[in-house]
Amino acid sequence: MRTYAIGDIHGALDKLEAAHRLIAADRAVTGDAVAPVVHIGDLVDRGPDSRGVIDYLMRGIAGGAPWIALKGNHDRMFERFLGDPDSHDPGLRESLHWIDPRLGGGTTLASYGVEGAGERLLFDLHDEAVAAVPQTHVAFLGGLKLHYRRGAALFVHAGIRPGVPLDRQTEDDLLWIRRDFLDDTSDHGMLVVHGHTPVEAASHYGNRVNIDTGAGYGRPLTAVVIEGDQVWHLTGDGRAPILPPG
Repeated sequence: MRTYAIGDIHGALDKLEAAHRLIAADRAVTGDAVAPVVHIGDLVDRGPDSRGVIDYLMRGIAGGAPWIALKGNHDRMFERFLGDPDSHDPGLRESLHWIDPRLGGGTTLASYGVEGAGERLLFDLHDEAVAAVPQTHVAFLGGLKLHYRRGAALFVHAGIRPGVPLDRQTEDDLLWIRRDFLDDTSDHGMLVVHGHTPVEAASHYGNRVNIDTGAGYGRPLTAVVIEGDQVWHLTGDGRAPILPPG
């Protein structure tokens, strides 16, 4: 059972297109045209073309591509801002708002032609954003999956709360969890493939695989392929194994 996955995109359309070319090259070698591609969330923010990323994913899915798009915390912040400019995601520090440059909401709005985030009244910014963001994009954000299970692998944006059954996981944990998940070395009963916390290179920890390599900070966007309990990084030179410790 083969599954492809792509890390946190953060508005980097050019890197997303390059990742799909690597997947296409691997499909040509394996002859597998139907294995799903899981986009691990954080489709938007920080990078220059969040609108283009959403358009690209929507076109592919509408055209029958076997793609799954998961919701990340940044996608939820964007969605909630469009519903209420005063919304504050519980995963954020109280002093932070989605349009803060550290979060990159302003670059997402700019990709829709809405300029001046952080310089204009929030409600004026919101009114223009509601008019500029197509309802098809709003619906797409609202329909993003929180997780995807295939074979022995679970794909989720941030991780899971250890010891809690999947059907009892909270959305906040699936989108925001860090230390309680990252520091846990126990067997989750499945290999958890996630992003959310950038690492220098895609890394296998035995019970989880982190594929967020910091595309939102100008670093590479990683594509991997998983077959059973084996994981490979897709490169221009083919597959490179990502091995667990020991």
